[in-house]
Amino acid sequence: MEKIKPGKYVEITYDLYQLNPDGSEKLVHQVDPEDPEKFIFGVTRGMIEPLERALEGLEAGAIYDVTVKADEAFGPYDNEQVVTLEKDIFMVDGKFDAEMVKAGALVPMMTADGFRINGLVKEVTDKEVVMDFNHPLAGKDVRFKGEVKTVRDATPEELQPAHGCGCGCHDHGCDDGCGCGDHDDCCGSHGHHCGDDACGCH
Repeated sequence: MEKIKPGKYVEITYDLYQLNPDGSEKLVHQVDPEDPEKFIFGVTRGMIEPLERALEGLEAGAIYDVTVKADEAFGPYDNEQVVTLEKDIFMVDGKFDAEMVKAGALVPMMTADGFRINGLVKEVTDKEVVMDFNHPLAGKDVRFKGEVKTVRDATPEELQPAHGCGCGCHDHGCDDGCGCGDHDDCCGSHGHHCGDDACGCH
């Protein structure tokens, strides 16, 4: 059987757990076996390095269980990623989107560069919205428990730099609702709140 090494097309599934200081675990995301996470090993950018190291050399059917410290997972919590934005950004058809933009809500946004990001609404005032663009798992130790589903040679087309990856990647967006996003270019570059499906943010 083929082993995972640079240039191989790989599909994996996993359960992602947040590890709490008291030793308990909280399941925060599951990869659907019908829609595994797909990437080109050694080519797809942003893979979490301890997970990548653990996967190398495995074959299809292999089970893995990897614990990753916060600084190597989704990074430390950064207070500079908490920003105050004008309410005007959240206008839809001339009206503030109060139904979606409320404390505790995760709101899809677009940066000025066109990247999709998620922001957690911390507070809504008369004129401003305070948002936290840290990754939901920033500052948290995590654990990946999963299975390698597929390992094969990548096609020439697949070997082009890949941009679509899920929670195993910490600097890309993903569209499966797990709360992972591209947070590298957040502060000071927010373009607009996405209030409709046409923008591709939902």
